[in-house]
This record gives sequence, structure tokens and C-alpha cells, in this order.
Amino acid sequence: MATETLFEIALTVNGVVRETKVPARRLLSDCLRHDLGLTGTHVGCEHGVCGCCTVLLDGEPVRSCLTFAVTAAGHEITTVEGLAAPDGTLSPVQRAFRECHALQCGFCTPGFLCTATALLAENPAPTDEEILEGISGNLCRCTGYQNIIKAVHRAAEIAAEEAAADAGDAAPGRAADEP
Repeated sequence: MATETLFEIALTVNGVVRETKVPARRLLSDCLRHDLGLTGTHVGCEHGVCGCCTVLLDGEPVRSCLTFAVTAAGHEITTVEGLAAPDGTLSPVQRAFRECHALQCGFCTPGFLCTATALLAENPAPTDEEILEGISGNLCRCTGYQNIIKAVHRAAEIAAEEAAADAGDAAPGRAADEP
């Protein structure tokens, strides 16, 4: 009986270089979940239709159930676990989803969070139509999408507020208590 050839790969996942051995046919979703223990990436349809397994590959949303792990070697992968800051502070998208009740059962949430993160990185102030287009590859069976759309708008507001505050903090010669 022949054994399957394993390939050594190095992936930068959530800012950490992770090394593992995988067969050529191992899907990125399975590598993340089973080989690396990052179970936040959910697997739904396994056909690339539902978007539950969406992760960011070099900042772009990809279906990890359609991507071979070996093809991701040497690339930067961000999973839902990597969206929060190292100290655990939730990202603007995560906070907005919580604040706007944009999740119910939560199964689709990791994919939506990664998709919305990429959308806002590309378009920091999207319209309703742009949000609908941006999230059109993700399916939710619980929410009806209205709160998801609200959450993406709220995340854009939070990110803009934080950017303005950071710009104010960086202004030379300003006292901390000046408006």
C-alpha cells in the first residue's frame, strides 16, 4: 500500500509563521481547522457557495474550502481568530456585528466578518448597494441580512472615528485635553 506524499509548507496565519506537513489535496479549511487547530473557520457547503469558510489570503477574501493548502504556502492568511488585536480588542467589524446584532446562530459569522473586513479595506464608506454586492457570496439562514448591512455601515463609522482619533493624537503640539 502506497503512502501519500506530504509537503512541508509554511503559512503566515494571523501574523504567526506556522509550519505543517500536508498532502497535496488538503484543503486550506481542513489545514486551518485540523492541522493548525484554528476552528473559527467554519465549513458549510464545501462547494464554495455559502461563504462560511471565507478567510483573507493576502488581504483578499477566498473560500478556504476551494483552496489547496499547498497553494497558500508563503502567503499571509487571516482567519476570524486574527481579526482582533493581539490584546483581544475586537476589530471595528467584530464590534459592529455585536453592537448591531448581526448574527444569530453564528455559523456564517466568521465568513461574514472576513468578507466585511476586506470590503471595508477596499471601500471604507460603502453604500447599501456596495455592501450587498460585497457580501453577496455569503449566505445566512437566520438574520435576513438587514442587521448585517447595518453592521457593515457601523463598522465603517467606527473605523472612521478611530482613524480621526489617531490622527488627532498624532497632531504635533496638541495637548491631550485639547479638542
